[in-house]
Amino acid sequence: MTEAEIIKTVNGFLVEEFEVDEAKITPEANLKETLELDSLDYVDLVVVIESNFGFKVKGEDFTTIHTFSDFYNYCYKKVQEKEVA
Repeated sequence: MTEAEIIKTVNGFLVEEFEVDEAKITPEANLKETLELDSLDYVDLVVVIESNFGFKVKGEDFTTIHTFSDFYNYCYKKVQEKEVA
């Protein structure tokens, strides 16, 4: 998957699952604040990531994810690792 495909996929499931306006999803926007995530929402987010991309997510992975750009980079890196394995 290319980085552009990952961004398109991520934005698609965020709009659908979290009912957020796609215009609010910008690379520098804060992920938690924009999506209004609570602890249960993080569980939902993990499930959606795993089902869309096929890699396992650890809770501690989110400690370094603050912006949508961080989130895209995380997903891209994990997808690349999975494709190489």
